[in-house]
Amino acid sequence: VAKDLGLQYVEIADRRVRILDKGRTQYFALHGKTGHLVTAERIDREQLCESVEQCVLRCELIVQGEM
Repeated sequence: VAKDLGLQYVEIADRRVRILDKGRTQYFALHGKTGHLVTAERIDREQLCESVEQCVLRCELIVQGEM
């Protein structure tokens, strides 16, 4: 994520970059030292998308300050 945004990983904390997941469970997080998008917890496809062929989890990335 840091690379895609053109930021150094230290700027991630300075700009208060956050990930907002749709729903109650937060499935994704940003690794604080690398800026990589990682899974925050185990994702069970059968539980989330049991009757759907294509399973998609959407999230939004919020970055404060000008880009």
